[in-house]
Amino acid sequence: MKKLSILVLCLIAVAASAAPAPWFLWQSTVDGSKVCSQYPLGKGWEKFSGPFRDSRCTELIPRRLLGR
Repeated sequence: MKKLSILVLCLIAVAASAAPAPWFLWQSTVDGSKVCSQYPLGKGWEKFSGPFRDSRCTELIPRRLLGR
């Protein structure tokens, strides 16, 4: 029982430290329109800029916070 409690506490700690996925500005290769999304939109879209903190793609995440 003690091992199970420790395992649950470890899983909670890992889940609590997870960060949300960053946002990117994607550009259509067909008409040049731009969309802010956390995930690739499929064929016909290429990453234009990012990563951003918000869903409007206005707050850039500083590179020093990305761990690179």
